[in-house]
Amino acid sequence: MSDTVTAPITVEVTRGDLVESFHRGLVSVVNAQGEEVCAIGDTSTRVFPRSAIKVLQALPLVESGAADALDLDDAELALACASHNGEDTHVKTARVMLIKAGLSVEDMECGSHWPKRMEDIAALVRAEEEPSALHNNCSGKHAGFLGLARALGAPTKGYVLPEHPVQQEIKAVIEAFTCEEVTTDVCGTDGCSIPTYAVPLKAWARAFAIFGTGEGLDEDRLAACDKLYEACVSEPFMVAGTDRFCSDVMAAFEGRVFVKTGAEGVFCAAIPELELGIALKAEDGANRAAESMMGALLEVLMQDRNDEQSKVLQRYTNPPVLTRRDVTAGEVRPAADFVADLYAQLS
Repeated sequence: MSDTVTAPITVEVTRGDLVESFHRGLVSVVNAQGEEVCAIGDTSTRVFPRSAIKVLQALPLVESGAADALDLDDAELALACASHNGEDTHVKTARVMLIKAGLSVEDMECGSHWPKRMEDIAALVRAEEEPSALHNNCSGKHAGFLGLARALGAPTKGYVLPEHPVQQEIKAVIEAFTCEEVTTDVCGTDGCSIPTYAVPLKAWARAFAIFGTGEGLDEDRLAACDKLYEACVSEPFMVAGTDRFCSDVMAAFEGRVFVKTGAEGVFCAAIPELELGIALKAEDGANRAAESMMGALLEVLMQDRNDEQSKVLQRYTNPPVLTRRDVTAGEVRPAADFVADLYAQLS
């Protein structure tokens, strides 16, 4: 984030009638022609997208023919784009993806961590088991990388390294969709050990406008984008899981929107019917802020939504602040000036 420009306040957190805390953030909305139609804050700020761009990272898996060769179904392709909870279905699906590639969990280089939900942690403890790389929220993505390595005839060892053919294929996709050259000086290492590249926020929004509309893409790449989009919106549970923004919102909107969160308060989205791509960043990296910001954007853009869709959005846009006894003490809410700015620029 920039040290010289203060991002605007986008989300407030109340206790009683007073604002106790607030979050600042940036938002970019870009149309299919590459024009930025909404900018909140300095959208030229370089942002690491983290897991918000997993669907772009999965494109070479499909374009190469590896997905067809491995007979990956929609649930498996959705998991390749996922930041999942580590629920039983996620873990089993990742294992099957590896088996289809003739590989095992020992070939994965993403590391392990405990599942997100206490229920799934407890199940492992009761079974006297430790989490494996299959429980890593990125395990589907890494299973896809390994399948791609097989298709490319590349070594599976070291597939997370920047110079590996798998990561070079992904780098080329990122440069094509963002129209930005990504060099070593803007390269970091993601939590799952793969390269992550910081480009201007508005370039990420442009990338998702292209992904959602296919603007300027050749036939093969367009088909790959369509295949991944349909996989994610038809199997939204695989993209995240129980009580998660991405899964709940995509399920509610029944294919009309694609949304994907990333670490440190990043979110990206594509809305094909409006020919728009979205990228946002909560300055302090807070997930609650990023979800509230994305919820507010969808409330502004999807005004023809039904009651169920409104209810789902409200759950994440304005979640309550609870006491230890589950009594409401306040709320997380989009700041009034932020919402007004969104309406002014997007209406």
